[in-house]
Parts: sequence; structure tokens; C-alpha cells
Amino acid sequence: MTTLESARAILSELIAYPTVSSSSNLEMIAYAIDLLSSAGARVLMSRDETGTKANLFATLGPDIDGGIVLSGHTDVVPVDGQDWTCDPFAMSERAGLLYGRGASDMKGFIACCLAMAPAFAASELKRPLHFAFTYDEEVGCFGARALMGELEAAGINPSVAIVGEPTLMRVIEGHKGCYEYTTRFTGLEGHGSQPDRGVNAVEYAVRYIARLLDLGEQAKPRAPAGSRFSPPWTTVQVGHIEGGAARNIIAGHCCVEWEIRPVQTSDADFIKDDLAAYVDTVLKPAMRAVSPEADIVTQTIGEVEGLAVMSQSEARDIVFELTGQSDADVVAFGTEAGLFQARGMSVVICGPGSIDQAHKPDEYVALDQLAACMDMLERLRMKMAG
Repeated sequence: MTTLESARAILSELIAYPTVSSSSNLEMIAYAIDLLSSAGARVLMSRDETGTKANLFATLGPDIDGGIVLSGHTDVVPVDGQDWTCDPFAMSERAGLLYGRGASDMKGFIACCLAMAPAFAASELKRPLHFAFTYDEEVGCFGARALMGELEAAGINPSVAIVGEPTLMRVIEGHKGCYEYTTRFTGLEGHGSQPDRGVNAVEYAVRYIARLLDLGEQAKPRAPAGSRFSPPWTTVQVGHIEGGAARNIIAGHCCVEWEIRPVQTSDADFIKDDLAAYVDTVLKPAMRAVSPEADIVTQTIGEVEGLAVMSQSEARDIVFELTGQSDADVVAFGTEAGLFQARGMSVVICGPGSIDQAHKPDEYVALDQLAACMDMLERLRMKMAG
């Protein structure tokens, strides 16, 4: 069996594990541990506080600093409500395309890494090669954040990370951050005919959203000169709002889910500080003048750092050499890459498949994309053994 055939077979197995973020990934992690252990890797597994999810960090080669990390997340987004023409958790092939949830985002890359593990193990690597497979990237990069602390505690210090998110094998050197929040409004219910005697949580949520969207507009001229992002500025987006019981009842509760995609941390600070001041000096006093128990509470779901473009980048230079490319791009979508960079590593993103397929029904990765990824990893093997 060729390494590409092996990658295809492994991908079929990986897709069969329904590792939706709301579910466990332990069976998939156990499968990966079996493959990596069989190749002779030194394996570390750590579970989250629920015990139902785990990170996997495995190493081949010498036990020294300065290793290269191949990173991928094991979780996938739900398929509920999507119109699939095939079973999302049973890989199928049509016209050179491999279909299944996670095929591009990002089990295709993980499959390539696992398929190449025996070849890496058989080589005399001059520096460590690490495999980092995490949980809960799709809901806040919680696994990768935990992993960074675990590596620090264990004294493991890689110097380069290649994050295999789907980029059509293009080299990506930067992306925006992703800050996600849920804000809950508690008012005072009452009869709709006497709105002055209640505190309408929906109305205060609308005022909050209006302020948030205005801050989003104010962020546009703050974009750094020469920003390569599309759009070039920090963005604000409200994704979900839910509240109230009926049109003739003053709404006692409302919940707003929103996000910031900052180009620079200072933009996020500007937006959050202004909102906090608006809540404390305008909204809460008005609410509590009617009901002292009224409140507005914001929960931070996750604040994931962006990947900053660096003038000098070992990771970029390595992947340029491996792929033959000479230009790197930036993207708007978020990844775990910023967390690896914050840990002191040089980081780029490069992986098989297209982000245009991610999170959609009939998600797929092309076989020729897997082949290109396998070629990159084979060149990495030769470079690390050279």
C-alpha cells in the first residue's frame, strides 16, 4: 500500500468517528495513539476536566528542543439541519473527491500525518517531529490552549509549527484573532400594556447591539496602513439573539451571541472597554432604576489570538522550500496557530482541501490535495533526516 493509499484508508477511519465538538473524541484519539505508538512515537495524552475529550501529543526523533510540530484539531462541526447527499460519517468517493464531515477541516491533514509516521520513524531525524492533535478547536480552541500549558509544564520546546488547516496547500502566514462572547440581559417581566413598570431585556439588548455595531463602524478607520486582510479592518458580528416569551409580555430575559475578529489587539480592547463603560454608566443604571435585580453579564467563550505576520519566519522558509512556493498569504478565518506563536514558535498554516468546503454539507477533500500534502511531508522527512 502506498502512503497515499494509506492516507485515504486512515481518513476513512477518522471520518467514521463522529467527533462533533459536543461529543467525545476519545475513540479517535485512541486510534491515532495506536498508529503512532506502533511507529515508535513517545505519546502523551491529556484529558479535559470532563474526561470525555483529549489532546494527543506524540514525538519521533531525538529528545531535544527545537522540534517541528504538525498540528490538527480532531473535532468537527455538527451536521444537524444540513442537506447531505451521503452519510457524513461514512467516507465516500466520487470523481476523485473524498466526502465526509471533517474531510477537509481537518481530518485530511491528520490522515496524511498518521500515514507518514512510519516513514518518519524509519528515518534518522536530526530534530524532533511532534504530532499535536487537539479537541474543541471549533468552539474556542480550548484543547490547544490547554496543550500550550502542558508543553510548558513538561519542558517541551518546539521551535516550528505547521498547522494543517485547509488552504489548498497554500502557505498562510497570518490571520485575524477570534474573540467570542455571550451577553445575557435580565430584566423584569410584566404586562405589555405597562412597559414602564417592567425592564424589557430585549429592548436593552437592542440598544447594546446598536452600540456594538457602531463600534464596528468606528473600527474601520483604525485598520493598520497596508493591512492585507479582507476586509482590512477589525470586524464585529452578531450571530444569534434570543429573548422574550410573547408580544404582550415585557421580556424578562435576552441572550446575544457575538464576536470580534481583531486585526490588532488594541481594536478588541477599544470595543470591549467602550461597551463595558456603556453598560455600567448608561444601561444598568436605567434598568436598575426600575428593578434593582436587573443585570447585564457577558461571558467570554474564547479569545483566540491571531497569527501575526513576522518579517523573519523559519516556518515560512521551511514550507516554502517544501512546496516550492515563494509567496505567503493571510486569511480572515481563525485557527490555533496564534496559540503556538504565543508559545514562542514560528508558525504557518498549510494543509489539504479548501476552507470553502468546511462546515458545509457534502464536505470533501480532493485526492490530489492529499497527494500534495503527502509530497510536502515526504520532503519534510528528507529535510529532517538530511
